[in-house]
This record gives sequence, structure tokens and C-alpha cells, in this order.
Amino acid sequence: MTRLSVNINKVATLRNARGGIMPNVLQVAIDLQRFGAQGITIHPRPDQRHIRYTDAKELPSVVTTEFNIEGNPIPEFLDLVCAIRPTQVTLVPDAEDAITSNAGWDTLKNKDFLKKVIQRLKAEGIRTSIFVDPDLAMVEGAKVTGTDRVELYTETYANQYPVNREKAIEPFIAAALRANDLGIGLNAGHDLSLDNIAYFAKHIPNLKEVSIGHALICESLYLGFENVIPMYLKRLQV
Repeated sequence: MTRLSVNINKVATLRNARGGIMPNVLQVAIDLQRFGAQGITIHPRPDQRHIRYTDAKELPSVVTTEFNIEGNPIPEFLDLVCAIRPTQVTLVPDAEDAITSNAGWDTLKNKDFLKKVIQRLKAEGIRTSIFVDPDLAMVEGAKVTGTDRVELYTETYANQYPVNREKAIEPFIAAALRANDLGIGLNAGHDLSLDNIAYFAKHIPNLKEVSIGHALICESLYLGFENVIPMYLKRLQV
């Protein structure tokens, strides 16, 4: 079964909009796991506009499942994750002012840089994943870096799903099969939702983990975390 990791960035965004500690990021992480989430994901950015570095340092005290920290491996980020040593670090090439992640790595052009980063993370015992587009060359390039996994960037799938889901998923199936052949673990994330997750999980071979934040938080405004988490878990049972 594919594991569900919940990105709680939007919870921190809501907290920061008002100040104070409500909603409490640590309590939300505790509750999400109690409702069935199999991992907690955060993506701290340099301006700390949602998840703060202090949140990242405090969360290990309450995360009893897998802890995944995403981000651009600038020096400050690398120092943070090496000090925390989460279960997994997902490397994302987003600009400092990016609203959200909008592209995967060019693993060919950035091969040497990624190799160096991954070597440092592995020396700390941290599992690594690289955010990539569903491109065979990028998956093959990721293999050379020594990463444990790739995370397929699924925005194009989510956008095309309502129009032609069969066509939308084709490049992701091809990328997944290539990752399987190369012995790289496979994650996925970005704009996956209750509407499109089941079809994706059913057709992607050996999908280990999905990381879902924005859609899950939006759905939970109406349905509640306690209902939404089991709904995702049921859709991931393929």
C-alpha cells in the first residue's frame, strides 16, 4: 500500500496570518497521525512564511511516523536537516520567492551538485528523494546522483486529469517503470486530491509514498481531518 504523508505547510500559513499559535502545528501533526496519516511533510522556505525553522526543530518530538522535509538545498536548509536528521529529505529546486514548487530538477545539469548534497545527507543516515518531472532522462539522471528515491511532480497530471486521465497519466507510468528498472524508490506529489489520487495510485507501479498538502487541507475545511485521512487511505489501497 502507498503511504500517505501529509504536508502541513498550510496549517502554518493560517497560524502565521493571525500570529500566536493557533492552529497549533504540533497538535495538528499529532492528530493527523492519530487519524491515520503515515507521515508528516514540511517544506520550510528561506522567508519562513509558513513553516518556520523552529517548527522543523520541534516536530520530531511529536512525529512518530515518517518525517519528510522538503526544500531547496541551500546551506541553511542543509544545516537544518542535518541537525534534525528526519526520515527523508526531498530536494526541490524552487526559487526563494516561489509561491509553490513549479518544476523538477534537471538532474543532468545539476548532477555534481546533487551528488555532493546527497552524499552529505546519506552520511547523516537520511533517506533522500529528488523532485523530478515525469521525464525518462531526468529519472535516469537521478540514478547517477545516488538518490534513494525520486518524487514525481504531478501538477500536469492533476491539471489534465479532468480532460483526459488516460493521456494525463501516460508519462508518469513511463517514468515509474524506468525508476523501477533502475531500482529507485518512487514517491509522488503536487496537486493530488481525493478526486484524482485513486486513479494515479492504481496505475503507478510500486508507488511508495504520496505527499499531499494543499488539496487535503482544503478538503478538510469541509469534511474535517478525521474524515479526510481515511478517505485518502482507502483510495490508496490498490
